[in-house]
Amino acid sequence: MAKNKVETFIGFCVKARKISLGAGAIDVLRRGVYLIIVCSTGSENCFKVALKYKKKFNCPLMICRCGLETAVNKPGCKLAAVRDEGLANAIVANACEEYEIYAGGVKE
Repeated sequence: MAKNKVETFIGFCVKARKISLGAGAIDVLRRGVYLIIVCSTGSENCFKVALKYKKKFNCPLMICRCGLETAVNKPGCKLAAVRDEGLANAIVANACEEYEIYAGGVKE
């Protein structure tokens, strides 16, 4: 149930154009990022880049274990940044085992 809610909120972000997809799009942002989402199928380098953005924007990092590309409807997408505070808070509040908040340590 919570997975559907998280994907619904991500869909709202896409519709409202409040999400940046890919490292190139996130790299040009200076502020206003409230959540970083990385796909678990991404490379180790992708995860390191996500950690860099987590520190840069001082925001939570969420690991998507069920395919970020299906949630944002963009093939090959492994990294996303939510730029709306309310939607980011709603996504974090509905985190589940498919979408879990990264709390440090080694990526599984």
